[in-house]
Amino acid sequence: MTADSFYEEVIIAGFGGQGIILAGKLLAQTAMKAGKEVTYMPSYGAEVRGGTANCMLVIADEPVASPVVNRPDSLIAMNKASFKKFAPKIKPGGLLVMNSSLIDEKPELDETIRILAVPADELAAASGTPKVANMVVLGAYLQKKGLFDADAAARSLPDVLAKRHYEMLPVNTEALHRGREFAEKNAQ
Repeated sequence: MTADSFYEEVIIAGFGGQGIILAGKLLAQTAMKAGKEVTYMPSYGAEVRGGTANCMLVIADEPVASPVVNRPDSLIAMNKASFKKFAPKIKPGGLLVMNSSLIDEKPELDETIRILAVPADELAAASGTPKVANMVVLGAYLQKKGLFDADAAARSLPDVLAKRHYEMLPVNTEALHRGREFAEKNAQ
């Protein structure tokens, strides 16, 4: 890997039913369409809905040697348990995007870590359904990192969303844009 090549390790975490796996797939698909090398490794408990769910992604300019992420550059935490488990592992200078609708704690992290607290559940409800909070935080993450834009992610949605859920494409797209707009307005 050269000094100027791109390399980003991400963990997206929450509980089953929050769309963690879908958000990870969408980020991976968006990155691949942009010509990046990507590894994607989902993990979820046997109980799925209500259990733990997370996925690890590595996005790079060059081939990725391992899909395992121990110290992420970025964490998207959708609930308090995931926040407590993964936030201490964020690399200095990293990014934490957290769902402030479910995480009411003030993070005590390295002072170089950028924090974006997104009221994802409320913004999702304003999009028409609370089910798209995952898209809200993903849109906020994309805006904050400047990797890809919400429109690129929206164009990748049909590739990762099951055809039986295509009626949700507009609301998912709106949620991505709401997250982007929130991050724009709350830039640090």
